[in-house]
Amino acid sequence: MVEPLLQRAPAKVNLALHVTRRRDDGYHDLESLVVFADVADELEAVPASADTLTIGGPFAGALGLGETNLVSRAVAAFRARWPDAVATGLALHLTKNLPVAAGIGGGSADAAAALRLMALLSNRPIALAELADMAAGLGADVPACLVSTPLVARGVGEVLAPLPEFPACHVVLVNPMVPLATADVFRRLRAHDNYPLPELPMPLTRPAQLGIWLAETRNDLQPPAVKLVPAIGDIVAQLAGTQGCMLARMSGSGATVFGLFGSSGQAHQAAQVMRAANADHWVAAAPLILPGQ
Repeated sequence: MVEPLLQRAPAKVNLALHVTRRRDDGYHDLESLVVFADVADELEAVPASADTLTIGGPFAGALGLGETNLVSRAVAAFRARWPDAVATGLALHLTKNLPVAAGIGGGSADAAAALRLMALLSNRPIALAELADMAAGLGADVPACLVSTPLVARGVGEVLAPLPEFPACHVVLVNPMVPLATADVFRRLRAHDNYPLPELPMPLTRPAQLGIWLAETRNDLQPPAVKLVPAIGDIVAQLAGTQGCMLARMSGSGATVFGLFGSSGQAHQAAQVMRAANADHWVAAAPLILPGQ
C-alpha cells in the first residue's frame, strides 16, 4: 500500500492590513504583516489513474468538488504549465479543518499545498519563482500561503518580503461561524488611500517589540466587516479582555478574529474562556510558525 504524501495548509493571519490604494483595475494595493498559525487543513495525495478530489473534516460541507475548487484549479494549472512533470494521476483528499470564507486563507492555503505537492512529485525541478507566479494567478493570498512564513505582503498580495526573524508568539483564533465574502467587505470600505505600514523594527525578536509596533497599525477592513457582522466587534472586545492578550483584531476580510499572546499557557487559557462564552463559535489556539520551521 502506497504511503500518502502529505502537505499541511496552515491558517494565514493578517496581524496588520493597510489598504493603500485603489487601482485602475478595481483591485486594491495592500500592505500586510502576515503570519501563519500551526492549525491547518491537510492535503494527501496517492498515485491514481486520474486526478480526483475528496473532502472530509469538520468543514467539508462548505466546499464543492468541481473545477471551481481551488485544489482542483491548482492541480490543473500545474499540469497545464508542466504537462509531463507528474506522470501519474493523483487521488487527493483534503481534510478541511479551517472554516470557509473566514479571512484566514483556508482555500488559498489549500491551493498552495496542492502546488507544493505537485512540485514535490515533479520529475523536474520547479523554480519557486515560477510556482509563485502560478500561485498569484489562483488568488491574492496563494503566494504568501505557498511559503507559509512570517512576511510583509504588498501589491495585491503577490509582492512578498519574508522576515528573517520573528518572535515566538501564540494566537487564539475565533470565528462566529458566519461566512463573510471579501468583495462585500471591500464594497463597504470608505477610505481606499490609507497610510502604509510603519517600518518594522529590526531585528524583530521579542513579543513586546511586536506588540508596540502593532499598536501603530490597524486592519482597514475591520470597520466595514463589523458593520456586516457585528459579532466580530463583540469577539474583539472579549478577546482583548482575556489575560495576557497583546492585541485582538480581525484577520484579513474576516470574520475570524485573532488574539496575540506571548505564551502558550495564556493562549490556551484565553481559548477556554472564549469557548465557554461562545459555545457555537470555532475556537483554536496555536503557536505561530517561525522562519525556518
